[in-house]
Amino acid sequence: MKNLIIIGAGGMGRSLYNIALGCSGYGTEFVIKGFLDDNIHQLDDYHGYPPILDTISNYNVQKNDVFTCSIGDVKTKFRLCSSILERGGEFITLIHKQARVCSNVILGNGCVVAPFCLVDCDAMVGEMCMLQSDAIIGHDCVIGDYSRIDTHVTLVAGTKIGNRVTIHTSAVINHRVVVEDDSTVGASSFVIRKVKSGSTVVGNPAKKLME
Repeated sequence: MKNLIIIGAGGMGRSLYNIALGCSGYGTEFVIKGFLDDNIHQLDDYHGYPPILDTISNYNVQKNDVFTCSIGDVKTKFRLCSSILERGGEFITLIHKQARVCSNVILGNGCVVAPFCLVDCDAMVGEMCMLQSDAIIGHDCVIGDYSRIDTHVTLVAGTKIGNRVTIHTSAVINHRVVVEDDSTVGASSFVIRKVKSGSTVVGNPAKKLME
């Protein structure tokens, strides 16, 4: 039996704890050991959760430990997960029983597929991606590593999402549109053309946010 540790004990960490309880393999392949968080008092005002075991930087990986990450900022997530991997940590993919993952889907290591998310046939999802509740990943979509797809996002068939991309709530990425690495799409945006690397786009149709 593996011992699952959740990186981050904030709001998304608490949500991820509840997601993990409903995932395939809970109680048969893994149990939840606790959290890692640099604020060891993060859960002081909350009840019914497993403990914060240590800070992220100080934790010594133990035999049978496996990890998942709740951190929302994709660059911070990349840094923290990399530090765990360098210490020999292993990440597992969590798929909620109420999610639907169709035929020929490839899911990378360390992904989270939340309740009511649809990943349609022949989609490819990279490592450490967060696919939140009610997101729709259309057929033949490609998502790079460490990307975050928020709730009610729709990726229309054949879209391509790069590495470390954040797509916020209820955004729609149109058919075959490319969103390049390190980009951000604002909530409720409709993206109809390529988003260049490092850009932030918002609106309907989505346009680059000028700094």
